[in-house]
Amino acid sequence: MVVAHIEQITSASKNRRSMSKKKARTAGAISSRQVDGDEEMSSEVIPPSNSNKTAEDDDLMIEVDPTPALEASSAPSFPALPASATQSTLKSETRRIPIPPHRMTPIKKDWINIFSPLTEILGLQVRMNVQRRCLEIRTSKATKEIGALQKGADFVKAYALGFDVNDAIALLRMDDLYLDSFEIKDVKTLHGDHLSRAIGRIAGQDGKTKFTIENTSRTRIVLADTKIHIMGSFQNIKIARDAIVSLILGSPPGKVYAGLRTVSSRMKQRAL
Repeated sequence: MVVAHIEQITSASKNRRSMSKKKARTAGAISSRQVDGDEEMSSEVIPPSNSNKTAEDDDLMIEVDPTPALEASSAPSFPALPASATQSTLKSETRRIPIPPHRMTPIKKDWINIFSPLTEILGLQVRMNVQRRCLEIRTSKATKEIGALQKGADFVKAYALGFDVNDAIALLRMDDLYLDSFEIKDVKTLHGDHLSRAIGRIAGQDGKTKFTIENTSRTRIVLADTKIHIMGSFQNIKIARDAIVSLILGSPPGKVYAGLRTVSSRMKQRAL
């Protein structure tokens, strides 16, 4: 029994020695593998970064001259026109303004006052066509302004509508004057005595109401039967037209006068 126990002890010690040797061998193999892996990692050469090259490339791209792109996108430039090109080489333009029959006699009396501004101020050529009952104007070499023909036509048209010559000349000297025309039936349909009373309310006794509207709104008004013509600036024409419309609709003159006083006081404050 003693011998058997000793043999078991010796076999156990041998087993322990063999296990320790195996562990040492495995540890040595693992360490050798790690060393070989480190040597392989160290043997691999890491190429240098290309940061310097990219920076130099960016510098080169920025240093490219951008003037060709700007020149391509900019507007084209044209040489200045010669002095001869500014002069109009077109044929002379002609305009015919019809004259109503009841204005033929006044235009004959005021012919000098009508003829002079058209020729002296605008440089137009004028003639009266009696057969056609119209006044013909056309441009000439003395005409300097482009809109001279239109200004002359407006001047003659204003006189044909019934405005005084001195008032119509203002159309030639000022650019912000216009003509506005409307009929009483455009505001309200009236017939017979109602229409006559509406015209009487607009004119007033001895033309008092018409003169008051003209002086307050700084316009000129012509009453030609049922037609009403107003000459003035855009804002002033609106003031006069509103007052006349109120009279046509039946407002008493006193109420219209009160409204005109308010409007005139506002105009004076704006002028200050």
